[in-house]
Amino acid sequence: MMEKGAKIYVAGHRGMVGSAIVRELNRQGYTNIITRTHAELDLINQHSVNEFFAAERPEYVFLAAAKVGGIIANSEALADFMYDNMMLEMNVIHAAWQNGVKKLEFLGSSCIYPRMAPQPMPESCLLTSELEKTNEAYALAKISGLKYCEYLNRQYGTDYISVMPTNLYGPNDNYHPEHSHVLPALIRRFHEAKDAGMSSVTCWGDGSPLREFLYVDDLANLCVFLMNNYSGNETVNAGTGKELSIKDLTELVAKTVGYDGEIKWDTSRPNGTPRKLLDVSKATRLGWTYKTELADGIRLAYEDFLSNPMRAER
Repeated sequence: MMEKGAKIYVAGHRGMVGSAIVRELNRQGYTNIITRTHAELDLINQHSVNEFFAAERPEYVFLAAAKVGGIIANSEALADFMYDNMMLEMNVIHAAWQNGVKKLEFLGSSCIYPRMAPQPMPESCLLTSELEKTNEAYALAKISGLKYCEYLNRQYGTDYISVMPTNLYGPNDNYHPEHSHVLPALIRRFHEAKDAGMSSVTCWGDGSPLREFLYVDDLANLCVFLMNNYSGNETVNAGTGKELSIKDLTELVAKTVGYDGEIKWDTSRPNGTPRKLLDVSKATRLGWTYKTELADGIRLAYEDFLSNPMRAER
């Protein structure tokens, strides 16, 4: 168990996941949280990371920093996604080990699982067949971080764990029109369509893929729970265990935003993976379940979008 006064470093505290972890730690009464902005500490710079860990000596680390983006961003910047994510995670995990960090938690992504994995996807299906090509570079980087934690545990007896979230959404999300994930992109698109009085909105693909969504504050709650209650080499899936089609999601977002025009589908755009649902039975067995239903979460996310207009420009 993390002591309430223990020094805890949250890497990526300005991002959606990292900021939610900081909120959750504060909510639970942890008082010694350290953070650094990208300008203060470039995690891709190994020397800087080593100096930071040697000076600060954190006891616990949540590694939530990453270079992220949607299908288009992932497919156009393959080398950048791989290099940036590999470097920052290896630097942080290695420096944590060298400086005696008691426990580290690595945040991954459900894109690490094979494209045609059994559904729902258990943790054990990792590396059993080929990855989805549209975000292979990001997935390979995340798999490497997960495996490096496992190998340090096996070789040096560290207590490093990993958690693999499903599609996330909520406060501090990225609402960029082309570089964001599906749910925030839809929020922005329907909001702008409503503002402009557009009679129709065109969405990517055909609406058939099935997806699962987890509100980011629920993930943060699980992250702290696992830090206090789980040790092991195998990752832990983070999700709701519930899925819906992109078409149904689109209609729910339109309703929440208050857009009542026509929804059209551009089938020349990629769909991505046909179905993505996590098997969350491991987290359930450990004693954790999600709290925020999708309709409530989308309403909260839309409120966040409206109150933070600058986020839409990232």
